[in-house]
Amino acid sequence: MSRITSEFQVVVSNFDEDTVAFSGDVEKYVMEIAKGKALDVAKQYKEDIVIGCDTVVVYENKVLGKPKDKIEAYDMLKMLSDRTHFVYSGLFIIDTKRNIIRNNFEKTEVFFSKLTEKDITRYIDTGEPMDKAGAYGIQGKGGIFVKKINGCFYNVMGLPINKLNSMIREMGVNL
Repeated sequence: MSRITSEFQVVVSNFDEDTVAFSGDVEKYVMEIAKGKALDVAKQYKEDIVIGCDTVVVYENKVLGKPKDKIEAYDMLKMLSDRTHFVYSGLFIIDTKRNIIRNNFEKTEVFFSKLTEKDITRYIDTGEPMDKAGAYGIQGKGGIFVKKINGCFYNVMGLPINKLNSMIREMGVNL
């Protein structure tokens, strides 16, 4: 966000993401979660711009969220090894003062290199994968596994700033 504006506040939503069922439509899924997060936070902020975002990793139409434990992190990384997957982020923006809403999503294709068991366990031992969708962070130590991407780098980080900036400008907001 700091690349778009210096005036922002991060507010953690109390929205229960588990209330959104995955029906096979990834775009709809991430936008619905982003919507839930934004609407929850918007209850507290009546004269602000509220941005909800959710990011997931998808491999063969299976959504990989944050791993529940080290075993799940291992399984995710093993699954992504030497394969291509997609990262989706849903964005839901509310101008609470003017009652203007915009929503959209970003999709990025990610190519992983072949990972050894040692690569995976060493990475898991850093703790980094435990709070990352798909069990890796491209902006951190997990970035060494990414061979290449097609699409937005910042989307893989979890906030597609170019898409977000475009959506905000479409709303007539100058930050």
